[in-house]
Amino acid sequence: MKSGGRFSRKDFLKTVMLGSLMLPFLQYCGKKAKTLLLRITGTNHILGHTLWAKDFPQSTEVIHTQYLIVGGGISGLSACRFFSQNNKHDYLLLEMEDHLGGNSSNGQNSFSKFPLGAHYLPLPNKENTEIIEFLTECGICQGIEKNGEPILDEYQMTFPQQERLFYKNSWQNDVVPQKGISSEIQKELNRFFTMMNNFRQKKDHLGKYWFAIPVHDSSREDEVMKLEKTLFIDWLQEHHFQSEELLWLLDYSCRDDYGLGIGYVSAWAGIHYFAGRKNNWSTKYKDQVFTWPEGNARLTQHFSKYIKEKSLTNHLVFDVEINDKVEIQCFDNAQKKTKTIVAEKVLFAIPQFVNERILNNRSTKSFQYVPWLLTTITLKNEFGGDEELAWDNVIYGSSGLGYIYDQHQNINQVLGEKVITYYKSFSTNDCKKARKKLYSMKESELKTLVLEDLKKAHPLIEEFILEMQFHKIGHAMVAPVPNQIFGEDTRLAKEPMDGKVFFAHSDLSGISIFEEAFYQGIRTAKQMI
Repeated sequence: MKSGGRFSRKDFLKTVMLGSLMLPFLQYCGKKAKTLLLRITGTNHILGHTLWAKDFPQSTEVIHTQYLIVGGGISGLSACRFFSQNNKHDYLLLEMEDHLGGNSSNGQNSFSKFPLGAHYLPLPNKENTEIIEFLTECGICQGIEKNGEPILDEYQMTFPQQERLFYKNSWQNDVVPQKGISSEIQKELNRFFTMMNNFRQKKDHLGKYWFAIPVHDSSREDEVMKLEKTLFIDWLQEHHFQSEELLWLLDYSCRDDYGLGIGYVSAWAGIHYFAGRKNNWSTKYKDQVFTWPEGNARLTQHFSKYIKEKSLTNHLVFDVEINDKVEIQCFDNAQKKTKTIVAEKVLFAIPQFVNERILNNRSTKSFQYVPWLLTTITLKNEFGGDEELAWDNVIYGSSGLGYIYDQHQNINQVLGEKVITYYKSFSTNDCKKARKKLYSMKESELKTLVLEDLKKAHPLIEEFILEMQFHKIGHAMVAPVPNQIFGEDTRLAKEPMDGKVFFAHSDLSGISIFEEAFYQGIRTAKQMI
């Protein structure tokens, strides 16, 4: 999800040798660094934490609707779309934040839009017809050729250079380590990817893929279920995968999609990262993804016509009562008043740790949520020099996930400052402790954390920085630890209450990707009507 800018380590040595010539320029940069602007943003966890006390005023307004959707992330938006397309127009969506989209949100400065969460969508499998219909509706898929090849809007797909890796002191194309690796390591890489290709095609006796998207469509055979009960690192050791390069790549991949690395996620989840996507919809574009400067917030915009005058932001649901109908109490944080909403059926499209606070009889102890830090950095245009910034720039051995170049998809010539977004998940066995630590960190601490990582590839990056915006997400995504995806707690969390209260969220899939949230909304809305 990110990459470098101007100087490699070799460049740095050259700079030291030419220090006397560069001194006036560096003195100028040093002066600019003193005025560096640091900002912290994040989800409204302070309002969310008021659920603990529930000290809200009495209701002064009553609203009636047939269907109420609680949560304006992709699951909730997808449900609204389904209701509308099936002539169910009496619905209302509530969202605690002041915007919709959840992890598919964005920010913007004077130079570029930038993601505040998910920032790309891989090409769907040909079996995922509902996603393909959505992409067609959005104008991303513009038709199908006679041979079945989709006609895609190339301006909404990654431009070259798509990704690069800082490895052995220089940049290489692709994130799989290549430069100077031994034949033994190459054989191990080949053996691993051959196994993943086999898993990609593997089906059970019912014709179900072992690893499918959505997860709900995956096989439940015993041999498959065993993988969900095993740590990925244990499975790798069992199959004699041990090279540093391969283990780093797999750990990076799992942290990138799941937040936690190979020592924490299940073998099923680790294999699914490589085997869940079949690369069978397009032969021409199968190695590319859809992406935009604002990330998946672009996809959020495509739902806007379904929630026009049907959504209320800054509304926190804090109580539920089920009788003949469902009575919801919510706090309007803008007007500082409580409202009662009476609905025939309610869809909770919010994470389970929030549901636990609203519905007292639910327990979500098995659900682990990984905290993330996103840092959007505005740099002087000179950053990068003669090197081409890729869309995704990764640093080998890094504790972070690298950075994306937010203006990479800009078809206009970039003459102003450069904007990159650095991603870091906190891969640990104690997400709660990591979350508290993240929330306690001040601007100076966050700056040190991020720059120590980026300086491995860009020793002089600090001299180019004009602004850093740190975006904290305490519960960014559910972690697919063993027994999470197909476990009993997850099964119970999906069950409706009295045929009136329903649940849909990507954490019920165990994997927090756009497709899972999208399908959760559709499948649960179908149940409701």
